Parts: sequence; structure tokens; C-alpha cells
Amino acid sequence: MSAISLSKVQETAPALVSLYKSAGAALAGQGLDGQRAAVYLVVDYSGSMKPYYKDGSVQALADRVLGLSAHLDDDGTVPVVFFSTDVDAVTDIALAGHEGRIERIVSGLGHMGKTAYHLAMDAVIDHYLDSGSTAPALVVFQTDGGPVNRLAAERHLCKAARLPLFWQFIGFGDPGSKQFDYLRRLDELAVPDKRAVDNAGFFHAGRDPRALSDTELYTRLVAEFPKWLVDARAKGIVN
Repeated sequence: MSAISLSKVQETAPALVSLYKSAGAALAGQGLDGQRAAVYLVVDYSGSMKPYYKDGSVQALADRVLGLSAHLDDDGTVPVVFFSTDVDAVTDIALAGHEGRIERIVSGLGHMGKTAYHLAMDAVIDHYLDSGSTAPALVVFQTDGGPVNRLAAERHLCKAARLPLFWQFIGFGDPGSKQFDYLRRLDELAVPDKRAVDNAGFFHAGRDPRALSDTELYTRLVAEFPKWLVDARAKGIVN
């Protein structure tokens, strides 16, 4: 049973019905039908991301994440962190009024800086702790490059491994870019020497993320989440 029904999605966000159905199929395929989880979206607001805001790629990702969230969380809202050199905004997107929401948010933001992963991670951790939730959370973390402070990002990921947060990193851009070597290494950090459980995944969405099919995107988004749930429950991180 999904957190939000198909009829509710049809009523509040009819443009997302197809995404909702594709997300449901991907979750069922991973044995996650009926699973409840908070969903977060973190988006890169660095200068090199400008084309992806302009061509609608970031809005498309936001819509897809909303379609997924409707199965996992019943509030119809996804907290969103925009980050660059600093945290540029902590806001939300919702089923109601989702169309053009990203453009409306970024119109009020300032200079597009660099990529400080650890500050965005801090913002998610703070938001989750402040919410008082004990439910597991899936954090969709989008970027088009490596972090300005690699050690800080690694430390934050290891610290967050003790919390019920799973970080699914998504790369936009050239799949062959050395910028993503760090994320591949981050995905493979040793357990338990570095972190209590494997709490992160990474995949590349390509130069044109919109061209990645909904089925493929959702399959990759939730591919590692089930194993993390099992491991996190075994460690007492998730109830």
C-alpha cells in the first residue's frame, strides 16, 4: 500500500501520475512495496550546474523524486537543500504546485558557487534530527562534480552512518569525468572500519539526465536502499 493513493496524486499532481506508477513498479521490484521512509532531495547549485537548471533537468529530477516520495511518505512534501559554496536554501517541493517550483526557488537565490558537500549533508542531518523522526530516510543527493573539501565530506558520511539516513548520490555530466572518481571511492568506504554500515550509493545519470528513462532512474535510486535497511536494522540504526 502506497503512502499516497493514485487517486490523490491524480487530484493534486496529475502530471506526475506516470512517474508515480513507474516509481511504484521499481519499489515493488525491490521488495519495498509498503515501505515507509522520509525522502530528501539535495541539489547542486554550483556555477557549472547552470545549464541543468536552464534545460529543466533539475526540475525533472525534482518531479521524479516527488513521484517516488508519494509511495514512501504520506505528507506529499520533500525537503530540498540547495548547496554550493554554502547552503543556499533549505526549502521544500510538494505535489501541489510542483510545476515550475525549482525555477521559482532559484530565482530568489544568489551567486552560484562551488560544491561543499559537507555543508549540505549537515543541513540534511539537522533537518532530520529537528523533525524528531525515527523513520528511515532516503536522501537523493545530486551533483555535477567533486567536493571542495573531500575529507569533510567523508567524515560527514561516516558520522551519518549512525543515523537512519541513506545517501543516494547522482552525477550529472560527463560519465568519464575525473570529477566523479571521489564519489565512486566514497561509495566504497570500508565497513566497519570507516562507517557502521554502507550508507551510500552512487550512479551516473549522464550528460542529459532527462534522457534516462523513468524506469531506469527509479531502479537505480532504490537499488541499494533495501540492503541498507537490512544492515541498519541489524545494527539497531533503523527500528
